[in-house]
Amino acid sequence: MKWKEAIKDYQSYLRIERGLSENSIKNYSLDIQKLIRFLEEHNLNVSPVTIEDETLRKFIYDISSDLNPKSQARIISGLRSFFSYLIFEDYRETDPLALIESPKTGRNLPAILSLEEIDRLIAAVDLNSPQGERNRSIIETLYGCGLRVSELISLKLSELFFDEGFIKVTGKGDKQRFVPISLHTQKFINIYIEHTRNHQTPEKGHEDFLYLNRRGRQLTRAMIFTIVKRLAVETGIKKKVSPHTFRHSFATHLLENGANLRAIQQMLGHESIATTEIYVHTNQAHLKAVIEQFHPRK
Repeated sequence: MKWKEAIKDYQSYLRIERGLSENSIKNYSLDIQKLIRFLEEHNLNVSPVTIEDETLRKFIYDISSDLNPKSQARIISGLRSFFSYLIFEDYRETDPLALIESPKTGRNLPAILSLEEIDRLIAAVDLNSPQGERNRSIIETLYGCGLRVSELISLKLSELFFDEGFIKVTGKGDKQRFVPISLHTQKFINIYIEHTRNHQTPEKGHEDFLYLNRRGRQLTRAMIFTIVKRLAVETGIKKKVSPHTFRHSFATHLLENGANLRAIQQMLGHESIATTEIYVHTNQAHLKAVIEQFHPRK
């Protein structure tokens, strides 16, 4: 079996069997491509079936000088998935990564914005610009619904169920969920639709997307990052702000105000409650207040 053939079969498996998004499939494939480049550069003529642990140890040592432990761990995790697939399909009998440990990365807590900082970012949006109402609506929706950036740009007009108080969101692996949307967030989406969206002519195939660029096409992830970064610079906020920061802030603020962790898990679309539990660690002062309020020996 050659590498090109193995990658193609693996991509089909990720797409059909695991239901991963094209973006996730691309990232998994890039991990394997890095290994292939290493083999070519060192004239190592091994296939996916014959490669052994010693070669992989050399590869990991080679990348360790250029990548931080977190990036190394991600690549090793991607390769583990690939070789597990080869074993599952009976191409291999052993896992060459079985005895190779991933570097310890620790656990980075996400950056959180205060409500005052979020209000500052929204207030910094230039509503006199042609895309001002759109950009304000984007920030309000990211924070108001806790969406991933990929979920935001994929949101469609036909998925807005305002009368019922929900929007339908397509998350990782094309899994869909209904997320509650407040009247406050609905208001700014409606303002954008009435004052900007209804006056645009969408390109063919983009008619149903909620957020459009000036050419009438679906917005890109990069454009959302640009909008958020510019607002952070203009407001002088020194924290590392990205579209995902609003998702972290959404979850943390709900938790601080007494929301159930399981409910937050459902709204965020996390498969495991362990992923949601990271927000328990983001505000130690809040946890101290809970003890003081509810413990019988306070």
